[in-house]
Amino acid sequence: MRLTLAEEPSQAVAPLRIRATASTLYEAGSQTRRTVGWRAPTASANQAILANLTTLRDRSRAATRNDGYAKGVIDKLVTNIIGTGIQPLSQAEDPEFRKQVQALWLRWTDESDADGMLDYYGQQGQAVRTWLEGGESFTRLRLRLPEDGLSVPLQIQVLEPELCPHTHNVFSSTARIRAGIEFNGIGRRVAYWFHPSRPELDDYDASQLRRVGADSVVHLYDPLRPGQLRGLPHLTQALIALYELDKYDDATLLRQQLANLFVAFVTRQSAIGNAETLHPLTGQAIETSTDDKPMLSLEPGIFQELGPDEKVDYSKPPDPTGYPEFMRQQLFGVAAASGVPYEVLTGDMSQVNDRTVRVILHEFRRRITAWQHQIVVFQFCRAVWRAWMDRVFLSGVLPIPIDYLVNPARWAAVKWIPQGWPYLHPVQDVEAQKAAVRAGFTSRTAVVSEQGEDAEVIDAEQETDNARADELKLRYDSDGRTDPKAAAVMPPEPPAEPAQIGAPA
Repeated sequence: MRLTLAEEPSQAVAPLRIRATASTLYEAGSQTRRTVGWRAPTASANQAILANLTTLRDRSRAATRNDGYAKGVIDKLVTNIIGTGIQPLSQAEDPEFRKQVQALWLRWTDESDADGMLDYYGQQGQAVRTWLEGGESFTRLRLRLPEDGLSVPLQIQVLEPELCPHTHNVFSSTARIRAGIEFNGIGRRVAYWFHPSRPELDDYDASQLRRVGADSVVHLYDPLRPGQLRGLPHLTQALIALYELDKYDDATLLRQQLANLFVAFVTRQSAIGNAETLHPLTGQAIETSTDDKPMLSLEPGIFQELGPDEKVDYSKPPDPTGYPEFMRQQLFGVAAASGVPYEVLTGDMSQVNDRTVRVILHEFRRRITAWQHQIVVFQFCRAVWRAWMDRVFLSGVLPIPIDYLVNPARWAAVKWIPQGWPYLHPVQDVEAQKAAVRAGFTSRTAVVSEQGEDAEVIDAEQETDNARADELKLRYDSDGRTDPKAAAVMPPEPPAEPAQIGAPA
């Protein structure tokens, strides 16, 4: 018989009750034998970063200057994030206007640097390197006059983070400045405060700070926590391991060098009368170095008779057993902390195969792609492009109507394309892309964009190549208009019809 809720006795099933205490919830949050001495202070993102930011920057840069592995991490990341540059591809509605914008942008990239040392894509790499080493970078958008002779009256200048002092804080009824950044009443950034020159220069004055509007500054960093105002050096979690590993590596090398300096040791149990003038092994006068230290010359094939109470102990340099494996394991930790695979960081492919390399590189590239679009494109590239298009409109370099003020997207729409990844297996990868396009899973434009190219430029180049091939009566199996199995040359022209006698020429 099935009981209804009303008929079920209240004492039929007693609920199981467990009293939870602080020590039984999570061991990581409890005081146990394993967590004794684990100090984890409560701190906001800005408290944790700003308190030690100067020291972290200095140690990160020192490691990059002196430690090959630290420099390798930064170099590999800059090379993969930027490479030859993250390029804009105009998405304007008018095809002719797109061509004009791309041509104008290409001319301006050689003029973009206010210091005149790099092109725009070199500045991208400089900004990203500054961000990774020092935790962040600032870029000023410098408006220029028409008479300066630039294709577009705009230049940019990459600045190191020390120029915006993170110790500058003002809280008053008229200003709210935290870590060198000024905010309005709703928490929006409205300005940055900069020193006019680098702090170590002779003309540096700590009391001089200049206010620069936020619309003229690009702040590039990775905000790991909500509300984080300043950036953290990328090597922060790997700095201690790199420092200790460098000391261990240097000590091991020094130990081997010192041990190899000593070949043999002569032991005498009793004094010999001529010990001060004759060598106990050779019986010849003792040769000395320039600092009066005795020297022993050994030659191959010598049979030397020792004197009474004399013996020779040969040096046995320590064998660094386990050194390679220890270094490898430690570098695995550095690679995990820095986000660069061990194989990419060290070039050691001895313990991976073709398939594992694919897995490693795919995961690495996924992280790089996230940095490219979520940080570099969103924070840096978009701000520069928006300022550049505004100056193009205001200067009248291109015919942009006044409607730009109402709907700039018609002319300023853009797609950013990073440098393409090289094929791991060219034949297999190209065949896979071809099959995906034919199956409708992607487009030819998307495939071309993945290689860092512009599909319209590729089409124009193919059109030019085809026209030249037709003019020269050439045929290639790469010509998509023909059968790939066709001959590599055009077929001969049919012979001309013989002229008829009396027929008009």
